[in-house]
Amino acid sequence: MRFKFLLKPGWLALTLAVWVFAGACVYLLSPWQFGRNDERQEQNAAITRSLKSEPAQFGAKHDEWQKVEIRGRYLPELEALARLRTVQGEAAFEVITPFETTTGHKILIDRGYVRPINGIKPPGFDAPPNGEVTLIGLARLNESNDQPAFEQDGRKQIYSINNNAVGENIEPGYYQLIEDQPGALDTLPLPRIESGPFFSYALQWIAFGVMAVGGWLYFTIREARPGGVLYEGRKKKKSIAELLAEEGDDGADEAGAEAHDPGQLHGTRHVP
Repeated sequence: MRFKFLLKPGWLALTLAVWVFAGACVYLLSPWQFGRNDERQEQNAAITRSLKSEPAQFGAKHDEWQKVEIRGRYLPELEALARLRTVQGEAAFEVITPFETTTGHKILIDRGYVRPINGIKPPGFDAPPNGEVTLIGLARLNESNDQPAFEQDGRKQIYSINNNAVGENIEPGYYQLIEDQPGALDTLPLPRIESGPFFSYALQWIAFGVMAVGGWLYFTIREARPGGVLYEGRKKKKSIAELLAEEGDDGADEAGAEAHDPGQLHGTRHVP
């Protein structure tokens, strides 16, 4: 049976590894990258619509990145700093200040960012204005809330921008201020509107899976041919005992040759 070698443990392990890798490439890794590409396209479209549209009035359900006009007052006593942030390649804190709207809703406002002192300590920064103000911000979704808040140097610090991490009775999500708004600090830059490498990464994972299967098929077919190409030219590895026996045979042959020619043994030859 020409393909009986496929049942050998080594070939079974190789076959399993190749097909598992190919399946992961085609059914897991490439869809993951396609999904990231779709998310990036949706984000780009939402940001583009927001930049071109007028602000919506606060109250209805807002899509992420939608521009929203909000009226009310800041609640600085509940302010928190989102830590471990990076803005334009440098460490930063984002200043998250709760806000009570004129309709009685409590929401989170991302006032922008400040740079830490010595890379870890929060700096001083301007407090938000008192009284009623009107803001324009971009609607954002809650970040995952995996670690509790804590206080350091008299300021609450959080790891994720999440209504549950800041206080009670605050609505999910938050609003990221655009430039020149009351209470805004250094405003966060918008994500770059570009496709990114995700689509090409997805195609690369598919190519890797196809190449793995193609290589397996190539070597399987070649091995199935008479002689088996994977074993062509291979010599059986000799044991140490066999090597010593060959060396002993060579020595015996030399001794026999000298016995038949005693003149060569003493460095002379008898000439009649």
